[in-house]
Amino acid sequence: MSRKLLLKAVEQAYSDRRRLVAPLLGFPGINLTNSSIKVAQQNYIEHYKVLNALYNEFHPDAMFTLMDLSVEANALGCYTLFPQEESATVLHSSFDESRLEFMNSIEIEGDSRALSYCATVKKMSENFQDSMTCAYITGPYTLAGLILGANKAAEMTLTNPELLDDVCGTAYEKIKTYAEMLTSSGAKAVCVLEPSAVMLGPEQFIRFSAEYVKRITEIYSESDIAFIYHICGNSMHLLEAMCDAGVNALSLDSPETGMDIKKACKSAGDNIIVIGNINPAGKILYGTDDEVFNETEKLLNETAEFPNFVLSTGCDLPQAVPLENIRAFMDAGRKYKLP
Repeated sequence: MSRKLLLKAVEQAYSDRRRLVAPLLGFPGINLTNSSIKVAQQNYIEHYKVLNALYNEFHPDAMFTLMDLSVEANALGCYTLFPQEESATVLHSSFDESRLEFMNSIEIEGDSRALSYCATVKKMSENFQDSMTCAYITGPYTLAGLILGANKAAEMTLTNPELLDDVCGTAYEKIKTYAEMLTSSGAKAVCVLEPSAVMLGPEQFIRFSAEYVKRITEIYSESDIAFIYHICGNSMHLLEAMCDAGVNALSLDSPETGMDIKKACKSAGDNIIVIGNINPAGKILYGTDDEVFNETEKLLNETAEFPNFVLSTGCDLPQAVPLENIRAFMDAGRKYKLP
């Protein structure tokens, strides 16, 4: 089995008594380029300009594309809005089973937005020499929820799990293809965004998310490409199932949601990286740079005993996060030395 580049980087940093610093950046870069979220999410050159501005400003150890849960759903024909100053949003529309056959026939390789994100990834991999290029895909249950409606998907876990299996299966096929497109374009880590799954119990989570994610990770078992599971909110009850999905890292939400980062690091073991978990809507958004520095240093002290930790944010940062607070976060991470 090939050693994942992400794991190698974490091990090297730990041996150097430091941490990788990889906040989930993206939207604050809009402020550096005077662009808009709408334009950046639809124009790969503008998208890259936003990320390049962040890269030049902060030089994090990993750079992610803009977080976007609409790419695959939009490619499958779901009704999607593109506000000028907000991320694209998939709106619920009625669903019947006949649509599933049509969705299965769609070749996502030809979707303009999917191709745009791949073009951004290609430019990132070519130009961000000291930052790992990372991209996002939507998790199977979350994509099923976008197709069906989140409430309907949750209801179907009990009332019609067989049909939900079919929808998740279609979602799996499309996100698998999208992952192949992104990795072929140069992504060295792929983050599976599964926010809707936080409402599931462990058995449901395994059935409607983890089993499909495991099929994807098995495809890359001999490659150096890492997979990351990200679930918003308190996912403590899903940690074991997340780890069993074959992923190489867990991206975990902030303590304010109920996440216990130390317990998560222990549960994950030495072979799965834990990424997190400064609150993106807390001090980094509303506080002073000193408060951000101190909060970040406190998190680093709390996790010092764990070799498998990467300093990051609990989710993607809002556009309104002050750049000086991101700088304080980065400074705290860069200056910190492990005992």
